[in-house]
Amino acid sequence: MRIERVKGTRDFLSEEMAKRRWVFERIRETFERYNFREVLTPTFEYTDLFRLRSGEEVVKQLYAFTDKGGRDVSLRPDMTSSVARLYVNRFQNAPKPVKWYYIANMFRYEEPQSGRFREFWQAGVELIGSDKVEADAEVIALFAQSYLATGLEDFTVNIGNRVLLDEFARMLGVRDDIGLMRLIDKKDKLSREEFVDALKDFGLSDEGIEKVLSLVEIKGKPDEVLPMAEELFTSGEARAEIDRLYELVDLLDAYGVSKWVRIDLGIARGFDYYTSVVFEAIAPNDLGIGSIGGGGRYDNLIEVFGGKPTPATGFAIGLERLIPILEWKGLLPEMKLRPEVYVIPIGQGRVVKKAAIEVVSALRGAGVEADVELTGRKLRKALDYAGRLGISFVVLVGRKDLEEGRVTVRNMETGEQKAVEIEGVVDEMAERLGL
Repeated sequence: MRIERVKGTRDFLSEEMAKRRWVFERIRETFERYNFREVLTPTFEYTDLFRLRSGEEVVKQLYAFTDKGGRDVSLRPDMTSSVARLYVNRFQNAPKPVKWYYIANMFRYEEPQSGRFREFWQAGVELIGSDKVEADAEVIALFAQSYLATGLEDFTVNIGNRVLLDEFARMLGVRDDIGLMRLIDKKDKLSREEFVDALKDFGLSDEGIEKVLSLVEIKGKPDEVLPMAEELFTSGEARAEIDRLYELVDLLDAYGVSKWVRIDLGIARGFDYYTSVVFEAIAPNDLGIGSIGGGGRYDNLIEVFGGKPTPATGFAIGLERLIPILEWKGLLPEMKLRPEVYVIPIGQGRVVKKAAIEVVSALRGAGVEADVELTGRKLRKALDYAGRLGISFVVLVGRKDLEEGRVTVRNMETGEQKAVEIEGVVDEMAERLGL
């Protein structure tokens, strides 16, 4: 019986994995330059962890199941909840701020579409223990620098504020402000008519709907948008958040990333736990991919999970969305998926085969990517194989050469051959490969 892979999952072949690892490492190096340190939590958690955060409705989006011990568990849909749980379990008394990062796979039971899968990878950070705008700036600057590290420059980091959206809902008299936030967060996936019809479900008048439509269009450069926000919002709490945005923008200029920053008061972000600044990255593309990552401040989540009140902020980069865009833009390097040297024993004698293994082991020990013929091919077929792979150099190990203490090095591009002392083959290959 032939078994296919599960819907919403993928098999990654060697070339794809090489590209993914390259992206992972560029992001990892950037995270660590900012003094974030790697953590990894279990792939599954008690389902209650996610219920506490987002309510019973979230279970429909999870791979939730009862294990053999009767425990209600779920594959993690994100890392923020797991990291918060880890912090509450073991690190509440640690020096602040705690700066953690992760690169890991997540699972959500959603309908697969462009850039969205049921198993997917994210790279993210969590900064726990500071309520200062400096922490927001540090995280958003790292967010931008992570994309730049992969070679991506055509993107924007759009910054909004949940307090301002909540205040706006109160100004409109909307009771279900969470529902309104979720709708606003999905606005780019809806036509104007669909968005307006959905707004009517919140009991908004035509005037109220126009105000919402005006709000979601308040976006652009900070020096243009923030004065408009000052005119719209007058409460003390809202004005404090606008002042925070002014200071945030100023700090991001000091970080050198203001070129990529925009203010978008229509950003809600999908999760209910954000409490202040929220942000997301958009990279123009023809692939149908929207946001390529996002995050924000979540000052209440630690307490929800039983910890002491602790401010926190963080982000996650959607690697399944970022990597196709990098490939589409031609920003991923060509991956070399072949050894630098191929060692071929000539004949099937035990002495020859042992000598070939000794040569390839010496090369590998010196840091050379080397392989050895393992299938018993004749010389011509082995050379054809090396040629198809694009291998630069072949080391031929024959009985006659061995009797003279030598092997033959062949340049596969030029066909040039040279006899080399066995003891000198590592130095010879290192010189030719520029190692």
